[in-house]
Amino acid sequence: MPQRLVIVGAGMASGRLLEHLLAQAPEAFDITLFNAEPRGTYNRLMLSPVLAGEISYDEIVTHDDAWYAHHNVTCRFGEWVIAIDREGKRVIGTKGAVPYDRLVIATGSAPYIPPLPGHDLPGVIAYRDVEDTDRMIGLGAGSKAVVIGGGLLGLEAAAGMAARGVEVTVVQRAGHLMNRQLDAPAADLLQQALEARGITVVCNAQSQEILADAAGQARALRLADGSELPCDLVLMAVGIVPSVGLAREAGLRVGQGVCVDDQLLTSDPSIYALGECVEHRGAVFGLVAPLFDQAKVLAQTLRDLPGCFVNKDVSTKLKVTGCDLFSAGDFSEAERRESIVFSDLRAGVYKRLVIENNRLIGAVIYGDTQDGGWFFNLIRDGVDVSALRDTLIFGPAYQDAPKPEPAAPAPVDVPVFMEVLA
Repeated sequence: MPQRLVIVGAGMASGRLLEHLLAQAPEAFDITLFNAEPRGTYNRLMLSPVLAGEISYDEIVTHDDAWYAHHNVTCRFGEWVIAIDREGKRVIGTKGAVPYDRLVIATGSAPYIPPLPGHDLPGVIAYRDVEDTDRMIGLGAGSKAVVIGGGLLGLEAAAGMAARGVEVTVVQRAGHLMNRQLDAPAADLLQQALEARGITVVCNAQSQEILADAAGQARALRLADGSELPCDLVLMAVGIVPSVGLAREAGLRVGQGVCVDDQLLTSDPSIYALGECVEHRGAVFGLVAPLFDQAKVLAQTLRDLPGCFVNKDVSTKLKVTGCDLFSAGDFSEAERRESIVFSDLRAGVYKRLVIENNRLIGAVIYGDTQDGGWFFNLIRDGVDVSALRDTLIFGPAYQDAPKPEPAAPAPVDVPVFMEVLA
């Protein structure tokens, strides 16, 4: 007799969970899948190329209607779950209740909308789903947009709109773009590349108020210095928060996210949580790699097999064509750390490696990221790089080759340098 498994949320994490379960135990569960969006799983990471016009929405769908039908998954799409009846073991949706033996909460995250005056005006949106993407696509060439937030999501949205002829201004509170993933020199190269596309970047800027026109539509962003940025649309891209409302209402233990153990089990022995809504050992998640690791472990847990989720280091890449960057680990300044830096401004290449106790602990690369995966593996595995020290920054191709002869001095008009900073 198959167990009744109900999953709330059809994001990328639950999509991967279904793939594992249906590949390993196709007859073990009678599965019902709820999703507030009127569709199943698609690759949310690829919304930016859809926005830029590089691919279509159909190309990023990972689980279509035929896939769910083939695997006998009952789909409740476009339906909100309004409550969990833990005593009766039922999930209550807007169109009726579904009983469960085991329940997975995969409600994802919601955009953080700062309490800025005017944040609730028409014309102010976040960037989370297909509808948000369609809204930006519908602006049309010559329209104006302001993006609040110079992180990954904000820059991808800005580049996508700019590719469609929208005049975009990015407002960043910090001193440089992607301040959590990049150091200042790499961010400067990124800013130059974005400005070459017609995107205006304003750093060290504090948003003060979103102004409305006579019809009540957002018309401009006012900064703390009194300047105004006219716009037809304001995009909030300042972060995400785990969606925990459903779990909290059900009386589950909730911190920043829905609290789970190493097997993704919540405080209820029949309920699990997965994805961006999760808090595990004090950590919450916004990148896809750990979510897929969670899905693999949860598939084992649901089949009563041993599994243990471990939060691992992850790397960051920007999905903007022509702006190649990679960031991983810790590249902050500290005692007993040294940096190896290579910079070729003419070619638009910048690399910085941070070493501590003969181990690579951080890497920032802009312009030539093909060795990013190799550097990431060194960071993740804690490899002793002392024997690779002299040629480390040149990547794996140099590690089995003889050490290069000292190079002739570069011409003074070529801005290339390599330095070691103790």
